[in-house]
Amino acid sequence: MRYPVTIAATVVGLALCLYNSTGYDPHNFVFFMFSIPAWFVDLFVDVHDVSVLLMYVLTVITWALLGFIADTLIARGRGRSERRSKV
Repeated sequence: MRYPVTIAATVVGLALCLYNSTGYDPHNFVFFMFSIPAWFVDLFVDVHDVSVLLMYVLTVITWALLGFIADTLIARGRGRSERRSKV
């Protein structure tokens, strides 16, 4: 099984973290819009008390996991359509 969506989603997560770390996102608007771990961290603790590096790692892992789930669903759908076409 190939993982093109996983790779693309991981690159999106890396780009999001890189964009935030460069300082072009001074109020962290983009990061908080697209970082799912940041949504949950902000619900339970003050986000300033959490390590930035930890947030970046969790963001990349989350994006990679979402891509892997998408790749798995795509492969499962293709498997079903191939089985139907053989009948």
